[in-house]
Amino acid sequence: MIALRTQEEIEIMKKCNGIVAKVREGLKKIVGPGMTTLELDKEAEVLIYKSGAKPAFKGYRGFPKTICTSVNHEVVHGIPGKRRLQEGDIIGIDLGAIFQGYYGDTAVTLPVGKITDIAFRLLKITEEALYKGIQAAQPGGHLNDIGAAVQEHVEKAGYTVVREFVGHGIGQSLHEEPQVPNFGVRGTGVKLRAGMVLAIEPMVNEGKPDIRILEDGWTAVTADGKLSAHFEHSVAITENGPIILSELN
Repeated sequence: MIALRTQEEIEIMKKCNGIVAKVREGLKKIVGPGMTTLELDKEAEVLIYKSGAKPAFKGYRGFPKTICTSVNHEVVHGIPGKRRLQEGDIIGIDLGAIFQGYYGDTAVTLPVGKITDIAFRLLKITEEALYKGIQAAQPGGHLNDIGAAVQEHVEKAGYTVVREFVGHGIGQSLHEEPQVPNFGVRGTGVKLRAGMVLAIEPMVNEGKPDIRILEDGWTAVTADGKLSAHFEHSVAITENGPIILSELN
């Protein structure tokens, strides 16, 4: 079952996603060489609670922290810890919150100090692919229009999309139907309807699409050790097209 949200529900979700957007932007300001991923996690938790929300990830299926921090070749679900960021790293930060019974979810990959041109281009293309996917989320269209738009942009640039992890519906649970792949054939999949709320989140690898999971049971890394980037917005489909809920108001 794919939930169709009312205008009132979408307004609450906009508030919740406004909170995760503010936390995301707050973390952007403090990411830098020498900072540990655990320090970022603690700051995120403080900001979420200060906003009147609760962390969505902490305890979810046993995940131990408030945010996911994925550095360099780590794709998603990295666990914050004692690792110190270094000049030239890239770090993916994925965060979620619960507010008034609804979920918000967003992700961004950030440079740590000055990064290489190779890393900069990967971040640029991945973020562009996110917006291509969002633009394709039109009422009356099809679910796989989103993934096709992402895939076309990514592969044209010489990169690959991760297939093991996908976007998802979001609302009163963190992960709801439908799954939203970052690949696909236009004109296929369920019909998109006003009221659907989707977390669209391209995960893009510099090299091959293959991944593996580390011994911690969470952290996904590129199999070839090359860089990976991840961007995400929560998006409501309306009669007038997609609205990004997790943009900074």
